[in-house]
Amino acid sequence: MTQHRITDDLEALLEVLPTNIRHAVEKINNSDRLLEIVIDLGRLPSARFVENELTLLDKEITRADIDHITERIGNFDADNRAGMERTLHRISAIRNRRGAIVGLTCRVGRAVYGTVDIIQDIIESGKSVLILGRPGVGKTTLLREAARILAENKRVVIVDTSNEIGGDGDVPHPAVGRARRMQVSQPTQQHEVMIEAVENHNPEVIVIDEIGRELEAQAARTIAERGVQLIGTAHGQTLDNLLLNPTLSDLIGGIEAVTLSDEEARRRGTQKTVLERRSPPTFDIVIEIQTRDRFAVHLDISASVDSLLRDAPVPPELRTRNAEGKILIEKAAPAPKSKMEAKEVKAQRRARQTDPVIEEHSPTPNQTPTMLTSPLQTVRVFAYGVARNRLSQAAKRLGVPAVIVTDVDEADALVTLRTYYRNREQTVMDAEHRGMPIYVLRANTVAQVEQFLGDLYNISEQHHPRDSMESVREETQHAISAVLNGERWVDLPPGTSLVRRLQHELARNAELVSHSYGKEPRRHVRIFRE
Repeated sequence: MTQHRITDDLEALLEVLPTNIRHAVEKINNSDRLLEIVIDLGRLPSARFVENELTLLDKEITRADIDHITERIGNFDADNRAGMERTLHRISAIRNRRGAIVGLTCRVGRAVYGTVDIIQDIIESGKSVLILGRPGVGKTTLLREAARILAENKRVVIVDTSNEIGGDGDVPHPAVGRARRMQVSQPTQQHEVMIEAVENHNPEVIVIDEIGRELEAQAARTIAERGVQLIGTAHGQTLDNLLLNPTLSDLIGGIEAVTLSDEEARRRGTQKTVLERRSPPTFDIVIEIQTRDRFAVHLDISASVDSLLRDAPVPPELRTRNAEGKILIEKAAPAPKSKMEAKEVKAQRRARQTDPVIEEHSPTPNQTPTMLTSPLQTVRVFAYGVARNRLSQAAKRLGVPAVIVTDVDEADALVTLRTYYRNREQTVMDAEHRGMPIYVLRANTVAQVEQFLGDLYNISEQHHPRDSMESVREETQHAISAVLNGERWVDLPPGTSLVRRLQHELARNAELVSHSYGKEPRRHVRIFRE
């Protein structure tokens, strides 16, 4: 059974309350369940618990009561929150139109040790994790302990916007362990501090509470693409909520409307306009805190979002903690496939059966020197300036055993961008001097990353034996030029999903429209004007 140790420094909070309110709180039997004390001018004070709310006194709050509290706590920041040094308590103010404080919410801050055990394996996996849940369910508590545990072996930086994770004052609360804490002067500047943390302090993990603005979502994507693990929380209770939030949906890939041709719509069995995921998600895993002892875990965000958009949601993994403290894990059952999906799987299977045998390939202009691999050989790849999450997701999509490592000394190959290679970056040059294969990408895009893995495992030659991916790119550019010069449309030769994805991306970059037609293995892309 897991033992939870709780430290709440409740006495420190009681000391700032008026004497009559303090005595009323001390008489409460279940003070360990106390969430916050609510004090509003001209109303009766109350105490909120997990289950209910209790009136503390039959005497209304006066201006003197509010002044008594505000004089004994820290200054209120731009987000109308104040704290108490060396504690985790938070006092939030409600002001009138003239700026005077007319209400206070005194949140009891507790450091709870032992709550992260239910998802500790996920936290320690190195994957970026986004935690959702309603207010008061324990997101910040979980975040605080995750930071403490990860800081035992990694460089952890907490971006603490409201001082809820590390407490008020210049010295962080002991509950965060060895993690370093960066405070944010203005809530609107949180995204800048997030980027500053990466650029200045070399973290392996960044912990963020309450990602709520578009700039913060963009900063989170930038951080993830630099290979830093993210542990954060966001407004919203479920994955569905987040997907429909236009500000934060980018955290899980975002959505966009795509217009299909009549043939494609019939093939899929859908309407002509459908919703699809716009890009790879920033976070790898989403955890929904349903109750303090019940968690729903989406272990593959890409698959979960895609299935939601197809109205066939994949059930999440359920993790619960019973009365004895034992953790029970109910694995997600595979979602039943529709008839159309079953047909697609069969078509892909037939296509794979007709693919030629992979042979060793010669070097492409994007790599130096050559690295020859067999299709089943595990290759440890170090990404320098290339998004690790995109590499991992691309490897999963292509079904290749590429392992993304965080230490260049453990790598079999290094992949970087043309800019870093031209600048003769020290890490790249050291790897080259040791004889490690260096792969150079033109840009940090999904197509380039997949092309790199295709070259590494000879997938390009396997699926497009008549030409390399470079030839596919040139062929597509010729088709784009023909359409821009007046052709109504151009049909490209059949290709695999990897080839078609590249063709679609090139057409989109040229502001043209492209659709896929036909069935595997003769499925092809048509490019035309809108």
